[in-house]
Amino acid sequence: MTPQLQQAIRLLQLSSLELQTEIQERLDSNPLLEAEDEQNRESESERQEAQSDRERDDSQIDTTEAMEKKELGDELPMDTQWESLTASQPAKGQLPDEDYTADMADTSSENLRDFLIWQIQMCRLSDRDEVIAMSIIDSLDEKGYLGITTEELETHLREQEFEDINHSEIMAMLRLVQHLEPAGVAASDLQECLLLQLAQFSDPGPVEKLATRILEHHFAHLSKRNYPVIMRDLKLDEARFKEALHAIQKLDPSPGLRHNNSQPDYITPDVLVSKANGSWRVELNPECVPKLGINNYYAGLIKRADNSPDNTYLKDHLQDARWFIKSLQSRHDTLLRVAQTIVNEQLGFFEFGPEAMKPMILHDIAEKVELHESTISRVTTRKYMHTPRGVFELKYFFSSHVSTESGGECSATAIRALIKKLIEAELPKKPLSDNKIATILQDQGINVARRTVAKYREAMAIPTSSQRKSVI
Repeated sequence: MTPQLQQAIRLLQLSSLELQTEIQERLDSNPLLEAEDEQNRESESERQEAQSDRERDDSQIDTTEAMEKKELGDELPMDTQWESLTASQPAKGQLPDEDYTADMADTSSENLRDFLIWQIQMCRLSDRDEVIAMSIIDSLDEKGYLGITTEELETHLREQEFEDINHSEIMAMLRLVQHLEPAGVAASDLQECLLLQLAQFSDPGPVEKLATRILEHHFAHLSKRNYPVIMRDLKLDEARFKEALHAIQKLDPSPGLRHNNSQPDYITPDVLVSKANGSWRVELNPECVPKLGINNYYAGLIKRADNSPDNTYLKDHLQDARWFIKSLQSRHDTLLRVAQTIVNEQLGFFEFGPEAMKPMILHDIAEKVELHESTISRVTTRKYMHTPRGVFELKYFFSSHVSTESGGECSATAIRALIKKLIEAELPKKPLSDNKIATILQDQGINVARRTVAKYREAMAIPTSSQRKSVI
């Protein structure tokens, strides 16, 4: 396998983000390679220089006029109001001018640890208590829960800080941290987290008191949705229980996450799919297809018969730049061909949704585009397609098949969509069991076993029928 072919294969399997990094590294290391916008940089520079000359001339004219006005004296009538002089400085709370962008705003935000430390510093604790409180804060996970037991914390503090520390000191500081914001922080488990949030009410009403009672004495039944047992034990009617349950559902099971300042990961689709004039159009995302070219200035310095080190350096980099551009174009062509073939094969999905997805494997596309299955695998891995139905990885369109009574085939994706649709339409008080869903699908001609339904349901993170059951 030649180095050029290895390069083409490697580019083929890169994601859009990795490709951008690879291109930038090549631009930095190869002077013969340049982006298309760099080719027009010289003319743009000349235009800016001409603009600067005109502005300099205008500035000189303005200065001359200002000197002439000063010679006339300062007693000229004022036709400018004070407000107009300060209009360019927007006051706090006013809308910024049109040149302001969201990127200019201060997007910094403190994390959970910083927020809790700031509150501890406001409490004016002794040095000893502050060290204990800081150790508790450092033991919290990203959700705000205490990641170790108080006994483990006591052992750590005795070994690292205070040999004479006792358990009551740790518990006192733990209670202090638990009363900080956000409510529910430093809990050992979900039950304590929810109870801490209810305890923040200075004057709890009947609903909050009932919710606290349910969490304290019937948390196990609540987590298993055994609502009839709770109502029977507490002698509650459906209306009162529903109010208490609603109050519990409004609590935050992960209070620490609201102070998680990590930036979300955004997907840049490689392929754009749209419908125009009744047909589906497939094109590469221009943001993922940078246009590269050869630097004409350096290429013009190359002399054919010259074997000097400088000339050899330019020749080698010219050849490398040409191969890189060719490999990049091959990647784009292959990606576009594969994406177009996928759209042609899965028109039912684009027209009607996941329920119309056809079973398809890599071999099916490989035959259509006359490429090896390994190449199709590289093209469809970590490549994304933007469609009117959302953004999908290209591998999403490949799935196994299940036979039907008519002798045809149904894709696993379509079956998952059907299962989800059936569950969404079920009665909350009488949810469908996996066996019942399998029977319904069999009545529709799809031969699927109960265990297959259970596997697909679990893959979609859908609870069991007993967990979905609701009595209110």
